[in-house]
Amino acid sequence: MHTNALRTVQAQIREQAAAYCESSGVPGYVAGVHHADEQIIVAHGTANVATGAPMLEDTGFLFGSVTKVLTTTLVLRQVERGLLDLDTPVVRYLPEFALSVPGAADKILVRHLISHTNGIDADLFFPDARGRDALTTYVDGLASGCGTLFEPGEQLSYSNGGMIVAGRLLEAVTGVPFPDLLQRDIYSTVGMQDSSTSAEQAILRSTAVGHFPDPETMAARPTGMFMLPETWGPAGGTPIGTVADLLAFGRTHLAGGVSPSGARVLSPASTALMQRTSHDMATPNVPPMGLGWVRYPFGDTTVLAMSGASPGGVAILCVVPGHDLVFTAFGNTSGAIMLHDRILRWLLSEHLGVRIPALITGREQDVDLTPYAGTYRSDQLRIDVSIADGGLEERTTYEPADESQERIFTRFSGGMTSAPPRRYVPIRPGLFAPAGYPVETFDGYLRLLLVSYHDVRDGQARFRNGGGRLTRRA
Repeated sequence: MHTNALRTVQAQIREQAAAYCESSGVPGYVAGVHHADEQIIVAHGTANVATGAPMLEDTGFLFGSVTKVLTTTLVLRQVERGLLDLDTPVVRYLPEFALSVPGAADKILVRHLISHTNGIDADLFFPDARGRDALTTYVDGLASGCGTLFEPGEQLSYSNGGMIVAGRLLEAVTGVPFPDLLQRDIYSTVGMQDSSTSAEQAILRSTAVGHFPDPETMAARPTGMFMLPETWGPAGGTPIGTVADLLAFGRTHLAGGVSPSGARVLSPASTALMQRTSHDMATPNVPPMGLGWVRYPFGDTTVLAMSGASPGGVAILCVVPGHDLVFTAFGNTSGAIMLHDRILRWLLSEHLGVRIPALITGREQDVDLTPYAGTYRSDQLRIDVSIADGGLEERTTYEPADESQERIFTRFSGGMTSAPPRRYVPIRPGLFAPAGYPVETFDGYLRLLLVSYHDVRDGQARFRNGGGRLTRRA
């Protein structure tokens, strides 16, 4: 029965991918589903428009932030070995770890790094270094250039910096460079035989590159930068692999830490700990956070997920423990996230029979907008929020710290340094939706498009949360 059901899934994904890529200018897409001991992979289109290379079932791609679940798995492995303790300050293992606010780093526990509750204000900090000392360079740079957004454990804000510090922490306690540790303890143990962390290795096999719309013709053009600097490895800058590899990793987390080949990667207790809620902001646009995993509630069903942007591409990994299902995919423009969401929702509702309730069931009238207007900032990012036509208007500006970081950021974003103004309509106090979207858009993964405001004091919100990231009132 399952084989026929998965054939239906395969046909459905092929159809959806072809239609979406055609209508939205995505050159290529590859996706895989594992369910109840059966597995399918679908590839469509072109991996690189410059060469015309086709997207194949075994074409490699950058994992992007999906890597954060791999990094967290590595941290839990060292906890099991007794080399790390989740409730010990990071500086105990990494004495050189410091931030620009004196004493701030001393309060950050190992747990805070992998639960995105560390408050490190470094989400766009892109130091350019490579080789064995890349992560050391990153951590050294935090001390002079990056402060904090909040007290550790107080809030939840998606943290690239926290994961990179975790990567350096792993190097310190194991004595092994992060790429080698990933290869030894994850790729080899899980059976991710086509995964690597270098463009030099990726070039030896079929590998997709990201694309951006050409400003004049809007046709997809290849990215000018394949991957982020090696300083971003543990947050998702460098790991590359295939759909089959990510399915194997997802299956390991479904099976209590045992890989498809039978090797134990994590204990059942550590696997369960990663999946358990560690922090909940209690707002629809920020799903509860486990360790590494984001916990997306779809009614009574929880989807453990992480998506990953790379220059001109986006990957996703979803694990549904209650239904023994793994879904992973990559599309080589950032707009492919819409297709990821569409397929995930189809798998849940049509294939698994999960009822997906509406996330937003109504809009309150006469919401007081004054607490939210103002300027909010985080590392190299400024968001000006003003009241306009019964809603909010946001202007986002990138404020580069130096020429090197500006070069990396603009290549990562396809040349964009400021976004056109965005309009948001109130749903209720503290929660806003981008104007022009039907409310059902937000029932799935795209709930991240909603914006929330938090910690209102003396009539002013202290924090804005967009895409899971906090900015603080200036």
